[in-house]
Amino acid sequence: MDRTRMALDKARKQRARGRPVFFVQSVPTTNVNPAPISYHSTRVIEVLPDVLRANRIVATQDGDETANIYRILRSQVLKKMSDSGWSTLAVCSANQGEGKTLTAINLAISLAIDVNQTVLLVDLDLRDPDVAEKFGITPEFGLDDFLRGRVDLAQCLVNPGIERLVLLPMRAPMDKSSEVLGSPAMARLAHELKNRYPDRIVVYDMPPVLLTDDCLAFMPNVDAALFVVAEGESAKSDVERSLALLKDSHVIGTVLNKSLEKKISTPS
Repeated sequence: MDRTRMALDKARKQRARGRPVFFVQSVPTTNVNPAPISYHSTRVIEVLPDVLRANRIVATQDGDETANIYRILRSQVLKKMSDSGWSTLAVCSANQGEGKTLTAINLAISLAIDVNQTVLLVDLDLRDPDVAEKFGITPEFGLDDFLRGRVDLAQCLVNPGIERLVLLPMRAPMDKSSEVLGSPAMARLAHELKNRYPDRIVVYDMPPVLLTDDCLAFMPNVDAALFVVAEGESAKSDVERSLALLKDSHVIGTVLNKSLEKKISTPS
């Protein structure tokens, strides 16, 4: 409870000073010119910029004020994860509609634009998947098909036309999602995704913490978590309860979403 109150108080003070509202230390990234990536088994679907803008995916836009905030968040996340030797990150919220999916997407894009790593964005909200829809794509196969043994994992991967970013979307919701997420098969998949490429960061768009036990069932498989709070919508008791449930996870920071201060708010 004290940690939650301190985080929210700090957010309000930072907004008053015109500062972003992310609570881990910032460090600049290093820009180099790596060789371009050619995708062979991964399906490439060029997503139109107008589709991204319509769905509030702004991280690709140069000079956009909100995109710059996501770049600040990227630097903070990279610093914390690098210091701890971590490479997998869960983006969580207490309930639906608080901005976790758009935070996960925009953060993943910002991480991919930084040329020091590749990024895999995984839709793990098995009951209510939304990542593919936000990108405006209809995947031929999804994580649900792989988990049902219908296809190989490579057949589910999609590059949305953003270099160094690959999506592992869901094609359709799944029943018994908490049992699936807590299964040995899912633990093996998480291990495979984490260890296949040494320069990869895996970002998981997680189910809401309080609606089911889905999120908690999978959390032992990730290194760290980022918690999204919607200002004016997330109940304090829900935030406190969620953080209590995540007490055994490494919650590296809190994102205050839907800020009333327009110039520093992130999209909902």
